[in-house]
Amino acid sequence: MKIIDLRNTDAGIAGHPEPGELLARPAIDTRSLENTVANILKEVKENGDEAVRRFTLMFDKVSPDHFEVGEKEISAAEAFLSEELRSAIQLAKANIEAFHGRQAQQEAPVGTMPGVTCWRRTVAIEKVGLYIPGGTAPLFSTLLMLGIPAMIAGCREIVLCSPPDSKGLLHPAILYAAGLVGVTKIFRVGGVQAIAAMAYGTKTIPKVYKIFGPGNQYVMCAKQLVQKDGVAIDMPAGPSEVAVYADETANAVFTAADLLSQAEHGVDSQVILVSTSASVVDFVLEEIARQLEELPRAAIARSALENSRAFLVKDDRAAMELLNEYAPEHLILSCRNAEELSERVINAGSVFLGHFSPESAGDYASGTNHVLPTNGYARAYSGVSLDSFVKKITFQKITEEGIGHIGKAVELMAEAEGLQAHANAVRVRMNNQ
Repeated sequence: MKIIDLRNTDAGIAGHPEPGELLARPAIDTRSLENTVANILKEVKENGDEAVRRFTLMFDKVSPDHFEVGEKEISAAEAFLSEELRSAIQLAKANIEAFHGRQAQQEAPVGTMPGVTCWRRTVAIEKVGLYIPGGTAPLFSTLLMLGIPAMIAGCREIVLCSPPDSKGLLHPAILYAAGLVGVTKIFRVGGVQAIAAMAYGTKTIPKVYKIFGPGNQYVMCAKQLVQKDGVAIDMPAGPSEVAVYADETANAVFTAADLLSQAEHGVDSQVILVSTSASVVDFVLEEIARQLEELPRAAIARSALENSRAFLVKDDRAAMELLNEYAPEHLILSCRNAEELSERVINAGSVFLGHFSPESAGDYASGTNHVLPTNGYARAYSGVSLDSFVKKITFQKITEEGIGHIGKAVELMAEAEGLQAHANAVRVRMNNQ
């Protein structure tokens, strides 16, 4: 990790001549991907299952007899998991359900004036698609994060796509989690072809209205492209990231482990360390080097660390200014006054307070959602929640008395905008009184 010392400037990160460069994420040029991805989308849109099968064989080197996973295979998955892992998944499910279940809100009607009543009703998105990566890291935890709020929201159809292994099978933990959260259809299809199938529908795979889930740069590009065809997605997303603010009270072992927990995600991941103490930075970097030697994914983590930085800042104010400017997916405040500083957080996906709140707890089992905005999108986007799976439809009822109160204002405003038919829709009612 490159060390950048900002302690000698009162202006902090804003005083640096190139603050944007210091906080830049690894560059991803999706333009080079778009033609490839767009062609796959077009092929699946036009040729359906045949194209899905062709691309599955091309990219995953397998051609399953059937895309859809049957009940027998889902039921058998449980036997492949240890009792301890099943218990861990069930604990996580319970916590995620508890947190997301409290997000349901019933709003009371509002009388804006006599005879005019407005209200809003929450309605589940009928058909949602969940994409869960397989490969080197089968993210069954993400299935919990997406499937549970979809189930609580009451989505009628929850479609899961995930890439098959070399035998044409899905990881048993993915199937077990799918059974727990009420997924209605499961397909052993991955990559761009899976996004295309859910976006446009095929004879086998149903079309959905909104697609959720992480993936590689091809999958992310596909999700962004299908938006142009009217299919909603959860959020723009990029590689995983974490920022840690560690003062002199921080434990270097903990902090190094937190940084590596995100660095091991992928070679394009990024981790940021911010501290007021040069000795803390030195101790953390030494501990990173030690822990790296014990990680199976050390090569991936080392590549990610080349994209990463450690910042030395003057004080808490400068630290929070830098962190809000960076807008991290995950933010860990490993410092003596974490709760106080948390009140100053305005840009972050999810925040972890104190020395015993590792980011990985939120990734799996604390209850909060781990599908979060990356690449600076935390400035404007929230992470996935129950709201991601519902629509809020507004209603209004205006009585004869109400049109008398509101009608003249509507008529004048419509005429001022040159929309006479709008004005007339009110005028004819007022004249009928």
